[in-house]
Amino acid sequence: MDSTQEAGEGVLAGRVVLITGANGGLGEAAARACAAAGATVVLVGRRVPKLNKLYDALASIGPEPAAYPLDLEGAGPEDYETMAEALRSQLGRLDGILHAAVDFKGLTPLANTAPLDFARALHVNLTAPCLLTQACLPLLKQAPDAAVVFVLDELERIGKAYWGGYGVSKHGLLGLMRILHDETRDGPVRVSALEPGPMRTGLRAKAFMNEALNGAPGPGAYAAACVHLLSPAGAAQRGTVHVVREGASPGQALS
Repeated sequence: MDSTQEAGEGVLAGRVVLITGANGGLGEAAARACAAAGATVVLVGRRVPKLNKLYDALASIGPEPAAYPLDLEGAGPEDYETMAEALRSQLGRLDGILHAAVDFKGLTPLANTAPLDFARALHVNLTAPCLLTQACLPLLKQAPDAAVVFVLDELERIGKAYWGGYGVSKHGLLGLMRILHDETRDGPVRVSALEPGPMRTGLRAKAFMNEALNGAPGPGAYAAACVHLLSPAGAAQRGTVHVVREGASPGQALS
């Protein structure tokens, strides 16, 4: 069951939250839930028409959002610094980042993986979140309570054959989360990760083409968990991987 309506009305009121991959399944669901929870949502994605459509939808359910078209594949440090400065000058603050953007072309043996495909997966899934967070850290540190949330996958499952650059990058993302948490543990910026359960998305369809996806929930089932981690209540998961399965309450981590 989609649970965007259960994300906690008002728990993000007054906060500015940036969501990458807002064009995608989880990113869009999380954006809608964050807006309903009172946040000013900054939509980051590469498909401008979809961003504009989502912008209009969010404006009708919460504070006026902001759209920032950006292709993470081609973006570099200067682009993220420009974005951070735009956030500072136009919105005056940043209270959270949800890294929901993802690159996955399908299951392929490493021996057959095109070098550019491998490099793209590492860049979009690992390097880009690192550089974007780095550029935004000074602004995040100005908030009394700020959250950086990385979206993982089930590492035991994707650490096996054919997951290629996607599997490698998600393992690296866990390392990034742990290191950044250790470096920020005494400050206002708290870092955590979300590991959602199976959901009906284009990514999962690429990995499990023969799987009947009708039984899997939509990405909205995990939107409340995104809001939870970005809200003050998410401090309880600081430095941890928040494993959520369908049916769990927003603050309940399952192993």
